[in-house]
Amino acid sequence: MVELSDAGKGVQRIERYTIEPLPRDAVVDGNITNLEAVAEAVKRAWKRLGSSVKHVAMALPAAAVITKRIVVPAGQREQDLELQVETEANQYIPFALDEVNLDFQVIGPAPSGADDVEVLIAASRKEKVEDRVACADAAGLIPVVMDVESYAMQAAFELVEAQLPGLGHDRIIALIDIGANVMNVTVLKNDQQLYTREQAFGGNLLTQDIMRVYGMRIEEAEAAKRTGALPENYEAELLRPFMDNLALEVSRALQFFFTSTQYSRVDYIVLAGGCAVIAGLEEVVAARTQIETIVANPFVNMLTSSRIRPKQLIADAPSLMVACGLALRRFDQ
Repeated sequence: MVELSDAGKGVQRIERYTIEPLPRDAVVDGNITNLEAVAEAVKRAWKRLGSSVKHVAMALPAAAVITKRIVVPAGQREQDLELQVETEANQYIPFALDEVNLDFQVIGPAPSGADDVEVLIAASRKEKVEDRVACADAAGLIPVVMDVESYAMQAAFELVEAQLPGLGHDRIIALIDIGANVMNVTVLKNDQQLYTREQAFGGNLLTQDIMRVYGMRIEEAEAAKRTGALPENYEAELLRPFMDNLALEVSRALQFFFTSTQYSRVDYIVLAGGCAVIAGLEEVVAARTQIETIVANPFVNMLTSSRIRPKQLIADAPSLMVACGLALRRFDQ
């Protein structure tokens, strides 16, 4: 959870944030399988956050959302546009429209000409949305935005991109989000998505190694991994091989990008997600790929409240990208 406020002149301030572990298998492949456990975790997180703000923005995983860009005539009234979007959506959504939550956003003029606009349609099965809303309700919170994780990540990424030379303009940037089970690869240029891919690789592989080698339970292994409270052979025998494997997966993902598009280079790699906090990981990835690599921190140009410990924020920032992107939604013009 991340809470941002408007500090004026287009500057945000991070007021508070918290990270709360979820019970094992409470969420599987982005689906909430134990609603009660997730609602309890949300409630605990909000309590630890110590905020009086009850309105929340939430997100669905990209796999739970069907998105499609369509081109429609410009200058339509809202009602006519809605009707046209519903008609178009029927072609792309393999469910009855009354089974889905549907929304759209006008992106801007279509490449085809000034008479048309490009519209992004997003749809998800109602139960996917309702499960998340139910978790917020049960925790006493009021959901006001349901976004898509990949778009929330992209909103926070724009703050990271602004830290690159020339604001990252005309640069091809690979955003690699490495979570517990999945590595999401998004390649962008001038905020336009060129390519996206999901690979089954994540921090749980390291957790399982720690459990196996040191005979720990999963909760103990996760905690020890975060604090680094492990025997001195851990780094050489477990951590280093894991980092090498991760760098190999990143390299492999970029090869897929090169072979399936007309592009043959990437200028920067930006690491995000829980695994990106591993000290020295960017050097290992840079050495393997020969591409300049940085760790994502969307808060660099933000003000910080006195409650925030700057050193801890730097360590946690890569895993707060989606939450940061969601908090930014309240500043959408």
